[in-house]
Amino acid sequence: MEILIKSVLILDRSSEFHNKRRNVLIRNGIIQDITTRNIAASKIIDAKDLILSIGWLDMRAHFCDPGTEAKEDLESGRRAAAHGGFTDVVLQPNTTPVVSTKNEVSYLKSGNANSLTQIHVIGAVTTNIQGTELTEMIDLHQAGAVAFSDGIEPLWHTDVFGKALLYLQKFDGLLINRAEDKMLSALGQMNEGVTSTLLGIPGIPKLSEEVMVARDLALLEYYRGRLHFANVSSERSLDMIKAAKRKGLRVSCDVAVHQLLLDDSLLVDFDTNYKVNPPLRDKKTIRAMLNKLKDGTIDVLVSDHRPEDEEGKRLEFDLASFGVIGIQEMGSLLQQVSKKVPMELLLETITRKPRSLLGLEIPTIEKGKPAVLTLFDPGMTWRFDQYTNQSKSHNSPFFGQELTGKAVAVFNNGKVHLDKKVVVL
Repeated sequence: MEILIKSVLILDRSSEFHNKRRNVLIRNGIIQDITTRNIAASKIIDAKDLILSIGWLDMRAHFCDPGTEAKEDLESGRRAAAHGGFTDVVLQPNTTPVVSTKNEVSYLKSGNANSLTQIHVIGAVTTNIQGTELTEMIDLHQAGAVAFSDGIEPLWHTDVFGKALLYLQKFDGLLINRAEDKMLSALGQMNEGVTSTLLGIPGIPKLSEEVMVARDLALLEYYRGRLHFANVSSERSLDMIKAAKRKGLRVSCDVAVHQLLLDDSLLVDFDTNYKVNPPLRDKKTIRAMLNKLKDGTIDVLVSDHRPEDEEGKRLEFDLASFGVIGIQEMGSLLQQVSKKVPMELLLETITRKPRSLLGLEIPTIEKGKPAVLTLFDPGMTWRFDQYTNQSKSHNSPFFGQELTGKAVAVFNNGKVHLDKKVVVL
């Protein structure tokens, strides 16, 4: 297939074409030319209002396969990811069975050869994600695991955490932890604050995250190694991470993009689609997180795509499951955040930075190189509903809404996904 992306704005800080408009010709999965000259092609995308970057990568998603494929499976997850603009997705180990052997890693990666969206796998740190016994992480690394975590479960055992840091230094592996002291967040259903008090709902204090961040940083300083904090949601946590970076510790973090847009006041109607963990915080915290995104403290933005079925969400608020889907809406959410943070910086958090942390090859926008690209239309309006949703689940607060901003084309592995609304001449 031959496609010319005409007069597109390229945003890629490492490219010689960064912040320039060019005609980009792609043929059979290869970038054939990048030029200002007019070029003939069998398909031409009018891209004068569009943005071209290297392919987006989601560093935190759940495809529920194997084990709970009714919520999501690899096929539907890949489809939702492609529609969301992602060439690559990193899956959490919280499946049934847990990703703790070579077989699970091989199963999840088995479809990559023939797929546009490539799946990368995080291996479990502990057996059955129970926190007490280390898995064979070297074997998992050799099988292709890109990092190690217990996913949605925090690494609560201090000695196991320290040993994991030591173990992973054998191959410079990345340890990812979801910082939460479950004794402090037990029974909590939303952010502890004014809204939870008014509603009479048990709160999840920021302290439950902050004490774990402080503990983990102290252990990192003692044992060394590489540590990444997932789903940070507290300004104090981010202050500690920033200070640790200044000290030279090899630490990084990510934030779910919905945490930068939605606050806990939205829970006044007990809509379970706003029930997430970490919980939506207050407006003051959102402002602080946006500032930490601007100054580089936050390294990566993630969708934290976590599908849940009707049985998990259509319940009383305190019984409902935590989690929202978000991989397909990512472009729209980024467009909203770009009102406060430059789009150029946002794209770094879903392209180069996560690949660098995971040790993955970073694509380039260069003549003769494979096309690993995402074409984004910041002005496209579209409705996210049962007709456009590609996930098996629809637990999203944005479901049924008209959104602005969408990935309209994705190129990877010699394959192309084109949105139905993209203008092809």
